[in-house]
This record gives sequence, structure tokens and C-alpha cells, in this order.
Amino acid sequence: MSHHLIAKSLKFQAVGPFDLRVESGKCLAVVGPSGAGKSLLLKMLADLIPHEGTCSLDGVDARSIPAPHWRRSLRYCAAEPGWWAPTIGAHFRDPGAARLACPSLRLDPALIDAAPERASTGERQRLALLRSMEDDPAFLLLDEPSSALDETSTGLMETLLENAMHRGMGLILASHDRRQVARLAHDILEIART
Repeated sequence: MSHHLIAKSLKFQAVGPFDLRVESGKCLAVVGPSGAGKSLLLKMLADLIPHEGTCSLDGVDARSIPAPHWRRSLRYCAAEPGWWAPTIGAHFRDPGAARLACPSLRLDPALIDAAPERASTGERQRLALLRSMEDDPAFLLLDEPSSALDETSTGLMETLLENAMHRGMGLILASHDRRQVARLAHDILEIART
């Protein structure tokens, strides 16, 4: 199924307004200096912070449905993901499927049974990506998804994201890595610090 995400005049305090449109299977990269509002834009799209403006998915306005339902279709993956349950697997709807997906990102499947603090920062970042991709949301909102990864793990993550786009998932990628933007993005939104 084809999806389209449209945001108009999104604004939070002095950040914005932003207008954007992203289609299924495409990646919009959001670039700019630290503090310009890239993460805030992703949080506005996910309806995680109060904001002005509108955001709609396939013509359905975010304000017309409960926020948890909206976030099933637009998954925000933070640069420093949160972990609240005693095991990593408890954060997944289907821990068995997560275990099977681990090798695709060079992760030990045994991590699914471990406490989050036993995983390294890079492992937690890759596990959070798998968690965000569970159930194939229409769009992934990725905030510096490879900031803690080495080159090999970054390559595996990008392959996973490219495959997701081929299946029709849309991406909005906030990144400082211009090479990653060049490899993944179909369009770029450049934000200047205000």
C-alpha cells in the first residue's frame, strides 16, 4: 500500500515552521547544524511534543486519532533510545522475531534475553532500530541512527533500511553524516540554526 506523509507549518517555539511531503519507499534527510531543530522536527511529526501546524498520513490528520495509534504508523527512533523493562526482549511485541532479526545487524541473539545495561551503546542503538521496525510502520523517523556505530554496522543498518524502503516504508532521517545522506536520501530538507 502506498502512503504519503504531509506536514504543514509545523512549529515548536522558535523552531520552524516546516513544510514537507514524503512518499512510501522514499527517504527525506533532514540536515543542519546541532541545535537547528532536526530532532524537534521528528518529535513534532511523531506528535511527541506540543506544536503548531498540521501533520497527516494518507489524508488522516494526527489530531483526529489517539497519539498511540498515530505512533504505530510513524515510529520515532531516538538517537539515545529509552529502555524501561528488565530485559531487552520485553520491549518487543515478538521477542522471537527480534532474536531472528539480530544477525542482520551483527547482533548476538542472546542479547534479547539480557538486561539493557548489558548491551553496548551501539548494540542498544541497533536493537532500538529493530524495535522501531517491528510491525512495519508506514514511516520511520530516525534521529542519528548510526551515531554510535562502526562502519560495518552502519553498512548493515543502511542495507536494512534500503530493504525496508523497497518494501514501501518511508524514512525521515536526521543525520550529520553527509555520506549517509548521499547513500539513502531521495530528498533533503536543510535546516539553518535560528
